[in-house]
Amino acid sequence: MEPTTDPRIFFAAERTLLAWLRTGIAVIGLGFLVARFGLFLSVLQGHAASGRHFSSTVMGVSLVSVGAVMILTATRQHRRYISGLPSDQLPLRYESSMAIRFGLLVGVAAVALAIYLIGSAWGEVDAVAPIACAKLTRIELA
Repeated sequence: MEPTTDPRIFFAAERTLLAWLRTGIAVIGLGFLVARFGLFLSVLQGHAASGRHFSSTVMGVSLVSVGAVMILTATRQHRRYISGLPSDQLPLRYESSMAIRFGLLVGVAAVALAIYLIGSAWGEVDAVAPIACAKLTRIELA
C-alpha cells in the first residue's frame, strides 16, 4: 500500500536550509572572533581600547554581515521553495514554518551583532576593554 503523502522532498529542503544556517552561524562566529582579536591583542599589550584594531573589526564585521546575508537569503529561498510544493509533498500535522522563523531569528541576531561590533569599534558601546586592561595591569604589578 502506497502512502498518500511523501514529505521527503520537504524534509530534504529543510535539511538544506539547516545546513545553510549552520554554515552561516560558523561564518558569524569566525567574524566575531576576527573582530575581537585586535581588541584581545591590545589588552594583552596593556593598552586601552584604541583604534589599533580597526582592520580586524572591519574584517570581522564583514564576515558577520556575510553570515547574516547567507542565513536570510537561505531562509527566503526555503520559504519560496516550500510555498511551491504540492500539498501531497508536505508533511501532515507538522509546523512547516518553524525553520523559517528560526532562520529569521538567527539572521536578525546576526545583523544586531554586526551593529554592536560597529558601535563598539567607535567606542560607543564597549566599556569592557578599559576594565579588562586595568585588571591585567594589576595582575602584572602584583
